[in-house]
Amino acid sequence: MGFKTLVMLALLLTATAAVADIYMYVGQDGIAHFTNVPTSSDYKLYIRERPRAKVKKSDRFHPEIQQAATLFKVDPSLVRAVIKAESDFDPGAVSKKGAAGLMQIMPANYKDLKVNDPFDPGQNIMGGTRYLKLLMARYDGKLPLVLAAYNAGPNAVDRYNNVPPFNETRRYVNKVMNLYDLYRQ
Repeated sequence: MGFKTLVMLALLLTATAAVADIYMYVGQDGIAHFTNVPTSSDYKLYIRERPRAKVKKSDRFHPEIQQAATLFKVDPSLVRAVIKAESDFDPGAVSKKGAAGLMQIMPANYKDLKVNDPFDPGQNIMGGTRYLKLLMARYDGKLPLVLAAYNAGPNAVDRYNNVPPFNETRRYVNKVMNLYDLYRQ
């Protein structure tokens, strides 16, 4: 192998593993100095950046997601994030509380969301996206409130006028927001 080939190989190998760790040192004057490229041994690791998680992007249910997202003017990446969090793309998923299908729709909501068969991916995605749109209108597009209401119900969000202080709901909101960010990339 020639020198150029070795350099290119080294660049390719290091480029995929690059992260932006932050280093810090406090000078004699008491001023803290931060950098991602330490220039002396005085700098100590302050924050180690974890490489960003990657979401396996699948075309599974792409036509159904696109159709519902277009009809209800909801970002398809948000629909994917909710599906991933709710059922991990399993159209036969059923929760302990009885929520069913990809977007985990509760039986009490089937009629209002025009879902006859919650295990039919097209109907489930259409119903779940319709519900997201209704919640977006109700909460002026404030996504954390929309997601909290999707998980805990609008009454809980209205009672607290915020994301309810339920651990499950807070974890859910964070999970979907992170997934949404990853799907938008």
